[in-house]
Amino acid sequence: MSARLKNSVLACLFMSVAASPVIAAEPLQSEESMSPALPEILSLREQAKIHDEALIERFETVLPKLMRDNDIDMWVIIAREYNEDPVITTMLDAKNMRARRRTILVFFDPGKGKPIERLVVSKHGMNGMFEAAWDMNKYPNQWDQLKEIIADRDPKKIAINTSELTAFADGLTHSQYIGFMSSLPSGMDSRVVSAYPLAVGWLETRTPSEMERYQEMVRVAHAIIGEGFSGKVVKPGVTTNEDLVWWYRQRVNDLGLGSWFHPSVEVTRKGVEGVMRGKPAVIEKGDMLRVDFGIVYNGYSTDTQHVAYVLRDGEIDAPEGLKAGLAANNAVQDALTSSFKAGRTGNEILRLAREKAIAKGLRPTIYSHPIGYHGHGAGSSIGLSENQVMVPRGEYPVYANTAWSIELKATKKVPEWNNQDVDFKSEEDAFFDGKKVRYVDGRQTKFHLIKAE
Repeated sequence: MSARLKNSVLACLFMSVAASPVIAAEPLQSEESMSPALPEILSLREQAKIHDEALIERFETVLPKLMRDNDIDMWVIIAREYNEDPVITTMLDAKNMRARRRTILVFFDPGKGKPIERLVVSKHGMNGMFEAAWDMNKYPNQWDQLKEIIADRDPKKIAINTSELTAFADGLTHSQYIGFMSSLPSGMDSRVVSAYPLAVGWLETRTPSEMERYQEMVRVAHAIIGEGFSGKVVKPGVTTNEDLVWWYRQRVNDLGLGSWFHPSVEVTRKGVEGVMRGKPAVIEKGDMLRVDFGIVYNGYSTDTQHVAYVLRDGEIDAPEGLKAGLAANNAVQDALTSSFKAGRTGNEILRLAREKAIAKGLRPTIYSHPIGYHGHGAGSSIGLSENQVMVPRGEYPVYANTAWSIELKATKKVPEWNNQDVDFKSEEDAFFDGKKVRYVDGRQTKFHLIKAE
């Protein structure tokens, strides 16, 4: 990357990436049963309709604001089949599942409040969502067509997806970068800038209609977790944590959904230091289980961690010490979500949240991240499990209309377990509307209880 382009990237770091403030719908449930009924999974045809409607809405609302806020009048996104850019995969309609040979998308703002032009330089087109812009008879070479498009519009700034700061804005491969730069009209090299603020803003910004659907996606994830944390699936003394892991993978697959990571189930047991994870451990009565689980549904990801307790004979609830640990976890969640403020960096939010939690006598570890198209999504970072002071990605501001995985743990001694130190971990998907953080489908405040059947 040239020094000029690198400086452009850094200069863009704190430019606004959020679209116009939107008012979140009220998709949030009150805290309810830990095992909700599984919603009906939409057919692929129904999902496709929703997907395309949402994409057009984003092109007409989110994209213009981002381009104008960042003073960029042209954005060129280039990708080849099976090596798609992280951004272009979120801009393909439901029938175009790949870039198809080489696909070039061009967004141009003509100014004066006119709509953003959406052009596609590809022989396959984009089902009417973009204007087909390649005259193959006139320009057999695709790059020559792109050159004419740029020359005719004479943009002041041409943004491309190259960035040292994040992979989400660094999807332009070396060969395609060379092809693009070679296709520029004479004298326009100096107009090329990083699309860093556009790419991150596009990926992290959520619309009201997206959040209405997101609730159902998270509800599906909660329902599957509840199914697995039951006596129908877990047989104490027989079922291993790895059995349960693969039950979750299979259940997701059977429902026609996707997994963006392999789930995990760890076992915490009285008298055993740390957790049992990584190799099969038979689940016993009296164990605390923690699942880390995420699905992909209609292009969006969820990320959830819940805990369960395997009842001993005669028990009807988890021990008070374990319940106190879960309550401590909820208190750390509150310290974090109350620290959100639009414009604060992730590192600032981390510091404030930790100060609040520690002042209450809690032992917090915070490692929350954005979520949306990607599980570990574009945007700021609020801590890492191994870094509770300053995370480089955490220097990026937090914006309104973004979705988050509120991921963290509270460490607490459990009296019934001889004051053993236990980590109480959780992860719940939430939405920040610029004023407050709200859980998309509630949060866990009670243990899933597993009773032998």
